[in-house]
Amino acid sequence: MKSENEQRAGLLYGIGAYGMWGLVPMFWPLLKPAGSMEILAHRMVWSLAFVAVALLVLRRWAWIPELLRQPRKLALITVAAATITVNWGVYIWSVNAGHVVEASLGYFINPLVTIAMGVLLLKERLRPAQWAAVLIGFSAVVVLAVGAGRPPWVSLTLAFSFATYGLAKKKINIGGLESLSAETTVLFLPALGYLVWLSATGSATVGSEGAGHVALLASTGLVTAVPLICFGAAAIRVPLSTLGLLQYLAPVFQFLLGVLYFHEAMPAERWAGFSLVWLALTILTWDALRTARRTRAEAVRLAALARQKANAPAPSATDPAALPLTPPLTSPLTPEPAAGDPER
Repeated sequence: MKSENEQRAGLLYGIGAYGMWGLVPMFWPLLKPAGSMEILAHRMVWSLAFVAVALLVLRRWAWIPELLRQPRKLALITVAAATITVNWGVYIWSVNAGHVVEASLGYFINPLVTIAMGVLLLKERLRPAQWAAVLIGFSAVVVLAVGAGRPPWVSLTLAFSFATYGLAKKKINIGGLESLSAETTVLFLPALGYLVWLSATGSATVGSEGAGHVALLASTGLVTAVPLICFGAAAIRVPLSTLGLLQYLAPVFQFLLGVLYFHEAMPAERWAGFSLVWLALTILTWDALRTARRTRAEAVRLAALARQKANAPAPSATDPAALPLTPPLTSPLTPEPAAGDPER
């Protein structure tokens, strides 16, 4: 069992990670007049610089040779890098273009999209409450599309790109800092090439906006890596169910910033769509907590049974009570279950 201090520290790390992700919409406008693509390229380049320093300080290089010997993982890292590029680019554009509320919706519906992808791609089986949440989430998207006269493309792109990124990361199965290092390594040369091209054509803002602007662009590496490091510290200290609840902090903060700070419009149909999404997430969270509670209770019961068996005296080999009353299930008269049989 983790100590209470460790869990408290993990909770603070988690709040810090999701809090920073939630407040980051206030940062991107500071980088104007740089466009979204220039900001994105700087984010890729400076993120690699920051994580390289972090790996050097922590001396965590042993994973690199092993990764290079696994072409499948390298391919998945390329997929992850491509999808996170789409996610970052659309998110930066949406914030600077005045679509913060729509961007927050993307991260609200991301858990629902992840579940739907699990069904379609991984053939996972959903519980009734999960089906209800997904269907309510789909109806929310329809309501928002009808109300706005167009599908919420920003929200859907953010949700599907991040869900795809999460699926790739799950299959890669390496640490957060290591994964970000590999992904930004893939992105580094294209991003650097784009920045060189901007400079050559006179379109870059680095040479014309002063040292403060350059410092802000360089700090995109910190803005990317610090929340991820905090998230990694939280993930090893608190239960997954707690992290699942904390993840809603980011879109809540983004939504509040969009409405209260950026003063984006919230017509009735948008409130209706968001209300349906929040209802779906409430059902999803309730079902996850209930399932986790039942799983813990079952684990406690099985552990108690194991202790009872361990403490019970061993029966004598000559004791008639110790002899089996029925033949074993795997006797020659009872065939072994097939490989796909759930009894195996």
